[in-house]
Amino acid sequence: MKYLTGLLLAGVLIQPARGHHSDAGMSLDTLLAFEGTVAAFNWRNPHVYVRVETDVSGQPIVWELQMGTTNGLTRRGWTRETLAVGDRVRVRAHPANDGRPYGVLETIDREGGIALAPITQPPAEPARTGGTLAGTWRADVTKLVAYPGGYDGFFRAQLKLTDAGRAAEAAYDPLSDENPESTCIGRPTPAAIVSSHLYLLGIEIDNDPQAIIIRSEYFDEERTVYLDGRQHPDPSERFRTGHSIGRWEGDTLVVDTRNFDDHRSPYQIGVPSGAQKHVVERYRLIERETRMTVEFMLEDPEYLAEPMTHSRELIYSPHEEMYRFNCDPDATRRFVR
Repeated sequence: MKYLTGLLLAGVLIQPARGHHSDAGMSLDTLLAFEGTVAAFNWRNPHVYVRVETDVSGQPIVWELQMGTTNGLTRRGWTRETLAVGDRVRVRAHPANDGRPYGVLETIDREGGIALAPITQPPAEPARTGGTLAGTWRADVTKLVAYPGGYDGFFRAQLKLTDAGRAAEAAYDPLSDENPESTCIGRPTPAAIVSSHLYLLGIEIDNDPQAIIIRSEYFDEERTVYLDGRQHPDPSERFRTGHSIGRWEGDTLVVDTRNFDDHRSPYQIGVPSGAQKHVVERYRLIERETRMTVEFMLEDPEYLAEPMTHSRELIYSPHEEMYRFNCDPDATRRFVR
């Protein structure tokens, strides 16, 4: 038999096929391996799912297996036709702790399959001129630090919590309706920066009004950064993505964002954010304008005992296509027990 074997989603900060509603509730120390038949293949975001029917002691069991996003899988060579009902497959997956036939897929092999290309570092782009941040950008994955636990592990390592933050984290159930992702609510900045190794970041310049539009493939987030001198509105006026105003300090764009809506889990680990959340980002072109350094400072005194800072390099990637995320209300709830 000829099989294809492929990691379903690769990254430095996020483990294969994971990183959205958190790995909590999954037995990451357990890896089940079994063969079965594809019963359904659902090509939707925030997760692609494959149902695999297998046989245990003469009794059929249908496993619900969570994969990555259509965005990441498309870049690996997958399409909605890659798997079909009736395909025979070999599976390795991390099962749910509660005993139900639900798991996070690690690898899948299909008889007679095609090879899956890895997500590779974008090729170097020629020098640009014009001094503009506009374009499509992706993080340089070779310069990122790996954190055990992926996206969750990154924030657990970086955030220093108050007593209120620790209590909220301990009380959080990521496999319930409490998880904002269960209703297709994404995570506001700095999530788009932290996810930029998997999801492209797009920047547009709008001169009427004078503003910069920052877009992310991640949950189709779109944010307007006003450069016309306006101030933040009254703190009582709050927004899902916050209110962003910007200014230039030499060759660096400084973005100040406040007035965020309350969010139950903007860092995926159950630590909330509230009215005191404040993010300052700094964007600067380097390397003949083919790269950009992005830094942010995150503070929220209600839940964070001290500010968090992070920086990374992004690579200009005009050859990359930004895909719509189009979070599906049914698909996004399939992890809820």
